[in-house]
Amino acid sequence: MVLPDKFSFGVMQDNEADLLNDWAIKEGWNPGVSDQLVARIYDPEAFIALRINDHLVGGGSIISYGGLYGFMGLFIMHEDYRGKGLGAKLWHYRRDKLLSRLQPKTAIGMDGVFNMAPFYTRGGFALSHRDLRYEGIAQAGVKSFNVTPLNSINFDVLDAYDQQHFPVPRSDFIKAWINQVGVFGYAVLKKDVLVGYGVARPCHVGYKIGPLFADSADIADNILSSLLSEIKGELVQIDIPEPNVNAIKLAQKYRLVESFGCARMYLGNINAEPLQNIYSVTSYEFG
Repeated sequence: MVLPDKFSFGVMQDNEADLLNDWAIKEGWNPGVSDQLVARIYDPEAFIALRINDHLVGGGSIISYGGLYGFMGLFIMHEDYRGKGLGAKLWHYRRDKLLSRLQPKTAIGMDGVFNMAPFYTRGGFALSHRDLRYEGIAQAGVKSFNVTPLNSINFDVLDAYDQQHFPVPRSDFIKAWINQVGVFGYAVLKKDVLVGYGVARPCHVGYKIGPLFADSADIADNILSSLLSEIKGELVQIDIPEPNVNAIKLAQKYRLVESFGCARMYLGNINAEPLQNIYSVTSYEFG
């Protein structure tokens, strides 16, 4: 990858990752307060910088889940360096770098803004579906008697359920994700079998809910209502795979409205995800 003089790629330093987070806030992406920290501890090489001399001008994430699956996100160029072809170089470098960190024939996923989908298609990605963001002010949900606090669930049981809804195991990642400071989490058990769980995590503004996985719409409703009861009056955002029509109806039930969306795309083939049971993805940035 040929870059102009004085430009270089490299793994992000902590201060650069913090700056990228500031850029994401400025772009209106409303990152989770601890999202990047979780990802960087799980995968220290997950964030790539484009620099001129020692100054960050662009970056993005390329998280590897144990070499078995990769996800690209948080692709941002500083506004002073857009329209110069540098973003395309950064994107291709990140794709190739992530491929080099994965086992052969391993897939990469991404949630890309709709108007960039043709560019990503030329880069080898194929559209799977759309992930739609619904948001609004959290109404007074009711804490269902059917739910159990997530921290009361044996982690191995939760991890096994998570693996049914994500292309590969991500045990250390999800353990850190559900234990972020300020997180609310609930699960539903039926006859001692886990049939759903969800997490609301604090963001720059309000909360995002994700993941929210459930075997049925009524289970998802119990979890979502309980989470909303914890964050009443706060901005809440939930990112729903469009094929899950029951999830969209559930968001609308709680007066959330569509505000944004991304194209979920894959390079290579993944283990099929049960979209009908995914009521919110974990995040646009990390899958």
